[in-house]
Amino acid sequence: MKAICYRDYGVDNLKLEEVEKPTPADNEVLVRVRAGSLNPIDGHFLRGVAVSRLLLGLRKPRFPRFGSDFSGTVEGAGKNVTQFKPGDDVFGVKRGAMAEYMCAVADREVALKPTNVTFVQAASVPIAALTALQGLRDKGHIKTGQRVLINGASGGVGTFALQIAKSFGAHVTGVCSTGNVDLVRSIGADRVIDYTKEDFTKGAERYDLIYDLVGNHSFSARRRVLTPNGICIMAGIGGGGLHPGSWARLGGSLKALFLSLFVKQKFVMLVAKLSKEDLGLLGDLMQAGKVTPVIDRTYQLGDAPDAVRYLEEGHARGKVVVLLE
Repeated sequence: MKAICYRDYGVDNLKLEEVEKPTPADNEVLVRVRAGSLNPIDGHFLRGVAVSRLLLGLRKPRFPRFGSDFSGTVEGAGKNVTQFKPGDDVFGVKRGAMAEYMCAVADREVALKPTNVTFVQAASVPIAALTALQGLRDKGHIKTGQRVLINGASGGVGTFALQIAKSFGAHVTGVCSTGNVDLVRSIGADRVIDYTKEDFTKGAERYDLIYDLVGNHSFSARRRVLTPNGICIMAGIGGGGLHPGSWARLGGSLKALFLSLFVKQKFVMLVAKLSKEDLGLLGDLMQAGKVTPVIDRTYQLGDAPDAVRYLEEGHARGKVVVLLE
């Protein structure tokens, strides 16, 4: 079967290779992959960013397969799997998913695909939407009627965060560039701020919750537009990958995390966790029409390096997806 692999670090080392088709373990399903989507973390693994090499391999990657998010159809199942059968359409997360076939743990890494979304849409969901959901619900403790601002509302996580916040009954303001104003409004924003014309930290509005996917404002500036007990979730450093401002923005987030220890308003950082239950919840939201994935571009499997380069330019509207059929 064909799979995208990298035997050395760097996007130029992504290659389409012939590898052995996997066999599912007793607790796994074998999935014929239809599509896979890209996330910034895939680029971090690909480049072996900073301390990640301690886990991934100091000089060369120990696990050379690429990708994480996938959608596809179950073709086989281990003897202990009871919740899936051949022919089921599914989506989920598995390292090395950018391949024609892959195996996923049935009770942790995969969920049924909603019938009203395509394979392309379903593949775009897992990591980005889990990040959005867990940030809003678990870190932000979002409630009906709250005023929520999404900074970076047109990106992969942002488009999901906006729609999920609306599903919780929040009043949502999305911040984006001029070219994305119509998109952000079309997916449910109650108000849209064009950051090229207005700085949300200098406005009169106060927010119960800020989901900051860009990190381009100071601690004090964000505090000024939070309510007295407001929460700022920090889950991004701007754009789709590392760039000249990345480390400064990460440093700003760490500083805000520390300074918030001394004030009522809270600044929290987020690393999403894989959860079959949350994948199922996201499926329910899509089935109910409350969340519709936004797809920017699709690429063929052999063009995966170009897909990574485009994502890391930092201007994708929604998700970038690689096709495997």
